[in-house]
Amino acid sequence: MATDILSGITVIDLTRVMSGPYCTLMLADLGARVIKVERPGHGDDTRAWGPPFVSGESAYFLSVNRNKESLTLDFKQPDGRRILDALIERADVLVENFKPGTLHRLGLDHASLAERYPRLIYASVSGYGQTGPLKARAGYDAVTQAESGLMSVTGEVDGPPVRLGVPIGDLAAGLFAAQGVLAALVSRAATGRGQHVDVSMLDSVAALLTYHATAYLTTGQNPPRMGNGHASIVPYNTFAAKDAPLMLAVGNDDQWRRFCAVAGRPELATDERFATNSQRVQNRSLLEPLVGGIVETRDCRSWVEQLSQAGVPCGVVRDVGEVLESPEISARTMLTSVPHPTAGALRLVASPVKFSGSTTRPDLPPPLLGQHTDGILTDLGVSAEQLVDLRRRKVV
Repeated sequence: MATDILSGITVIDLTRVMSGPYCTLMLADLGARVIKVERPGHGDDTRAWGPPFVSGESAYFLSVNRNKESLTLDFKQPDGRRILDALIERADVLVENFKPGTLHRLGLDHASLAERYPRLIYASVSGYGQTGPLKARAGYDAVTQAESGLMSVTGEVDGPPVRLGVPIGDLAAGLFAAQGVLAALVSRAATGRGQHVDVSMLDSVAALLTYHATAYLTTGQNPPRMGNGHASIVPYNTFAAKDAPLMLAVGNDDQWRRFCAVAGRPELATDERFATNSQRVQNRSLLEPLVGGIVETRDCRSWVEQLSQAGVPCGVVRDVGEVLESPEISARTMLTSVPHPTAGALRLVASPVKFSGSTTRPDLPPPLLGQHTDGILTDLGVSAEQLVDLRRRKVV
């Protein structure tokens, strides 16, 4: 369910694919009016990314474009540019994820627009930022994961670097951009002026390195790949139970003692090799096989039930379907159903942010290409005859 927190805020969305649309999805879920500007006859590139398709609509596109309006507009044409200018004049926020320099050539960069619209908040999401030696390079998630160092710490100990299964570079940049927009809105309320929010995918993923980065900065040593393990905590890994993998995350010595009790091996809790976490880390190669031998004697759900009752963090390694159909997801209203024009009742993952004091409204379906063009242009004073002419000339 969308909220009303950003009600009255209008966002012009010039983004496509994932990083920018994820940012504007966050704003739309918070109640902003998001007008997604798309190329006539083509739209966001992800409309064609599939399979899977749902009644001709790409699942990829559907995943990050709910609660938005779609306007087809070729703003490289003079009449299209005039329409875009009219929209920007009424807007609070503009979000774009073009390669740096692209919009400058069209007079749509932040510096150009800030002179005319000083209250406008302008957010740019790019691969390498608006400054720096790599600013002209296009950003791609897989490349960002490689160049940010994230891939170097992901994968099995003796295996090659591995990309995360989600486009974390795009998603993190989108989240940070949305955070920046919200902060800029707060600042504008105090100063009356907008500002430029500049977010890069590389910076965003580098920021996610957190303790890995600090470990390097303080020791000069690159952190190793640990598979599902943890460099500083043991036992913290997946272990093969009788029927399925168990994720075990023993975070402190008290949890270790409780694990040993549930496992029927209380003597391990006082073993001088394993009594403290630092000792367990030092003796990882001895302890992990011992824990593995213990875990494999029972089925996974039995472990989860007993260890959870004892306050030991653990869980079943679930697939996507299992988590989306789980009672936890249902109880947290993490799925939303929207009536899509062609796909019917469409289920989507909802916003994870819940508020105690805001009004909610049903989510709107991801738009068909150009679905809201007529209404948006009519609001700008464009007549029916002018609409016909604009379509004939492929301006909209």
